[in-house]
Amino acid sequence: MTKLSMTALLRAGAASMIAGALPFHISAMAQDQTPQGASAEEGETIVVTGSRIARPELDIANPIVAVTAEQIEATGRTNLVDVLLRNPALSASTGSSLAGGADADFGETGVNLLNLRNLGVDRTLVLVNGKRHVAGVPNSAAVDINTIPQDLVERVDVLTGGASAIYGADGVSGVVNFVLKRNFEGLTARLQNGISSRGDAANRYASVTAGKNFADGRGNVALAYEYNKSDRLSSFKRSFSGDPAKYTEILQNQDDLDDDPNVPDRIPYSNLTWADSAPDGAIDLDLDGIPDFTGSGLPYDRGLPLVGGNARSVGGSNTPVAGYFGDLQPSQSRHVFNLLTSYEFSPALRFYADGKYVETKSYSVGQPSFDFFTYLQPDNAYLIDRFGPDAAPDGALLSRDNFDFGIRGESIKRKTKRIVAGFDGQLTDNLSYDISYNYGETKVRNRLTANLIGDRYFAALDAVRDPATGQIVCRSTLSYDGVIDPDNFGGPASTFTPGAGSPCRPLNVLGNGVADPAALAFVLADNLSTSKITQEVVSGSVSGNLDQLFTFPGGGSLGFALGGEYRKEKSRDTPDPLLQAGDFRDYEAIGPSGGSFNVKEFFAEVNAPLLTNMRFADLLSVSGAVRLSDYSTIGKTTTWKFDGIYAPIPDIRFRGSYSQAVRAPNIGELFRPQTGTFGFVTDPCDFREVNSGTQYRQANCTALLSGLGLTPAQIAAFSPSTDPENSTSRRGLFSGNPDLTEETAKTWTAGVVLQPRFVPGLTLTFDWYDIKIKQAVNTPTATELANLCVDQPTLENVFCENIFRDPTTGFVLGDGADPERRIGFIVGPQNVAALRTAGADFTVRYAFSPGNLGTFNISLTGGYLDKKTEVASIGADLDNDRLEAYNPKWRGYADIVWKLGGFTANYTFSYFSKTRRYLTEQLEGNPDIADPKYFWYDAYNQHDVRVAYDVDDRFQFFAGVNNLTDELPKLGNLSYPISGVGRFLFAGVKVNTDKLF
Repeated sequence: MTKLSMTALLRAGAASMIAGALPFHISAMAQDQTPQGASAEEGETIVVTGSRIARPELDIANPIVAVTAEQIEATGRTNLVDVLLRNPALSASTGSSLAGGADADFGETGVNLLNLRNLGVDRTLVLVNGKRHVAGVPNSAAVDINTIPQDLVERVDVLTGGASAIYGADGVSGVVNFVLKRNFEGLTARLQNGISSRGDAANRYASVTAGKNFADGRGNVALAYEYNKSDRLSSFKRSFSGDPAKYTEILQNQDDLDDDPNVPDRIPYSNLTWADSAPDGAIDLDLDGIPDFTGSGLPYDRGLPLVGGNARSVGGSNTPVAGYFGDLQPSQSRHVFNLLTSYEFSPALRFYADGKYVETKSYSVGQPSFDFFTYLQPDNAYLIDRFGPDAAPDGALLSRDNFDFGIRGESIKRKTKRIVAGFDGQLTDNLSYDISYNYGETKVRNRLTANLIGDRYFAALDAVRDPATGQIVCRSTLSYDGVIDPDNFGGPASTFTPGAGSPCRPLNVLGNGVADPAALAFVLADNLSTSKITQEVVSGSVSGNLDQLFTFPGGGSLGFALGGEYRKEKSRDTPDPLLQAGDFRDYEAIGPSGGSFNVKEFFAEVNAPLLTNMRFADLLSVSGAVRLSDYSTIGKTTTWKFDGIYAPIPDIRFRGSYSQAVRAPNIGELFRPQTGTFGFVTDPCDFREVNSGTQYRQANCTALLSGLGLTPAQIAAFSPSTDPENSTSRRGLFSGNPDLTEETAKTWTAGVVLQPRFVPGLTLTFDWYDIKIKQAVNTPTATELANLCVDQPTLENVFCENIFRDPTTGFVLGDGADPERRIGFIVGPQNVAALRTAGADFTVRYAFSPGNLGTFNISLTGGYLDKKTEVASIGADLDNDRLEAYNPKWRGYADIVWKLGGFTANYTFSYFSKTRRYLTEQLEGNPDIADPKYFWYDAYNQHDVRVAYDVDDRFQFFAGVNNLTDELPKLGNLSYPISGVGRFLFAGVKVNTDKLF
């Protein structure tokens, strides 16, 4: 290309030649996504994801896989993460089926998060038009994708490698960039409605976008609104999750309690119930730990208690496990408003602004509150009325699942505001600039429903007859000695005043639905917590080339970009006052948390096309970038990347990159104060688990338990899983760590792009990636903490220091009864882990027109996972996660699009290969853990179809079916490897006009 032609193109594309991919930058497909397999016009300069230098789209070395607006719309899904889950690099992301019920983390109902390479949501950098977006989760950097308007998306670029040097921290696994439409003119509207084949899980969607150019095309303004409403799906609505006869788990084989190596340790069981607990109460009158009667007065049938079965029984009077875990999908509504505008005063000065307001409401129910061995006084009036005055002379024990109190739920309202405003322009024919300000804010109101207030609950439960009136009253209204119900380890009244005139109302729990509504109103309360997250970014940069000074052989120009950025992040989480005070029975006290940090950065990038348009060198280019950062929390960091492309002929391009990226600890990891938490602990030293870890586990467990005084016989029979009082969750503490430092990742990629001229319309890409992260922040769960303690070469490690055992039994403490034995573990983040993942991404695109049969577009996007490992702490053994859940060997999807006249038909097949039901370590140490046919989850297969008809250029009608073959989660799962919705049907209409008026 000559100097003159390059200069003319740069002048014509000045607005696109800005550092940072402006909100209105010229849209271009990623290098392997050119429509119908064709190349971009030769020499066309654009700004693409992964670079701040305008260049032809094929001249960037980092592999990008793009999902276009047309592909998004064709899926029929209105949740962007549900669409992107098909992408092999994003298949572990949090879609709608993981955003509710038992799957959603505390405070994250309805949140949809991207998880690139399954390295964690906080290691995935999410951008909108190349600029950062405010987080959607307090104390985190994770972006809620619900805040991004689907119908404004031009494409979504997924990039591995080099992201931190271009865009800043957090992209150690890569970047996902949502490229929005720019300079929109006309009117487009879409209405869509969908419902499952079972008549539930309905979804409604409406969007309208209107835009207008003015001032002879120098200005543009566009307004977009999007509404989406999806219905709750209860686990009771599906037989696999809500029907006791069909809900199945693989649990301890009761015919193999002695672990015969020739008999499977675990087998499937259905008709499962929670051992010794019932909706109307399981009443133990003789205090032997075994229920005698139901709360309704009937003899108690324990069914078949499963030894080592995680508190399960088969049948009996117990509460069914089926349906117990809440929703398969939350209800959610979204209102998304966007205003986009720009005005070019001259080629040297253009103003642009992008503002949005998003309001989302989500609701989901989990499990009910429950009692386990709660003590009832011998003079409890309801106990006497039910069983007689002499039935329980020493009192009774109550175990109960409180469905009739109202199932605990989480209702969350989020409001997100964001504005990006700035100026850009062309200073000379070879130099452009951009300066911008980005402000984002997320406010969250999290309401947890049906929570028991501790002092009120125990006061209402302690019901006696008033000797003066004969009426049943709370004991604390007659006498109060400063403690409420000491036999249940109650404390002083803190939320009400006992004595005469007290608001306490006696609570009857002996039966289902027998409680006085006034008593329930006294003991139950919602808790309302609030959060606020803010982000401010000021950035400025210049970019251009030096072609007026010199060009490389073939006419290539040295391109460059450099600039600076200032960013400040704040997060504040304020729990409900009752929660802060520790007044709720089922929650430890949770204090306010929050913090802030700022970072100052300088960045530079250069691209050198050394040879172009030459014999055996259609292109030879090298690029590099560096970013110097100074954090107020961790100090100075450096990120960089090098990459290159060699195309001997236009048909083939080889590309590769090597980069260093960092992730600074987020606000929660650094500043969260020590606060209470809960967690179930599967004890690794249980004789049924001791062979399921590393080579060190058995010896370490023996040393640990013998050190507590247990005999060899006790150690051989050590079985916390069979102890009823040890089957509930453990209380612990969680906190941040202000001493954390940055994570550092080294990533290399290498690949090839084929566009053979002898097969027009065909594009093939293949790219290998390898990501290693050192000093990775690891925050274990309670069970992981217990495992990590004994799976290291020695017990002298940071994990053993933070898990506490009963000196008599050896069980993990934290049963919540005795205040002196209240805490069983302390968890918090540490820079102790090393992560690695490696594999390949590949695409095939082929477009052709066979005569008068229309056009066909065939595409395949696939992924191969070669490595997925973790070293949990310094000196620990390598943990191989490959082939475990969300880490299949193969994954991908294929699209076939046929267009004939106004008719369009789409077929999509999504797939990932089988994955292990049990961890690699479990199978290595315990090969008879189950029948081999249960070792694996079957491969995931989903078939989607859609048809559309364009009446003319303005109207399109469409309909489709997702999950045509009605695939459902695999045995014992509620959402893996597919959601529980099943077959889903949708239909709608789309309207387009080129001119608004």
